Amino acid sequence: MTTTTRLLHGDVSVGDHLPELAYPVTATTVVLGAMAARDWRPMHHDKDFAVDRNGTRDIFLNTPNQAAWFERFVTDWTGPYGRLQRMNFRMLGSIFPGDTMVFRGEVTDAGVDETGCGWVVVDISVSVDDDPKTTCKARVALPVSDDDNPWKRTGDRWLP
Repeated sequence: MTTTTRLLHGDVSVGDHLPELAYPVTATTVVLGAMAARDWRPMHHDKDFAVDRNGTRDIFLNTPNQAAWFERFVTDWTGPYGRLQRMNFRMLGSIFPGDTMVFRGEVTDAGVDETGCGWVVVDISVSVDDDPKTTCKARVALPVSDDDNPWKRTGDRWLP
């Protein structure tokens, strides 16, 4: 029997840092992300178009692909019981094949709402060679006890 360790709300404090995630980007990373989002715009799969028409150095990650990477970063930390409620991000620069994306996060707020649901806010950045490319703020529900599961909260017990 496999058991999953739960990250509980009480295990998290403001100022905690999430484990860093570094990932080398390839053309496949960019193209598959665009395909998954059904984003057929050529700057995400056609290098000649990206360079000659857009003036970039190569194809680059699209917005939904970056959103998915932020979600992965957060849920790698929370485990399966973390329930992402909201995520806002601002793209500052492009991420290209050959870059290594480095995700870093810090807990900036934590609390429990009137229904007993535990919430944390995490400020996240992805950088390449310490140059910030995108910043993100995510709000995620965490279980407050071993018998709590934010995914089972509905109706009056789920107030995102």
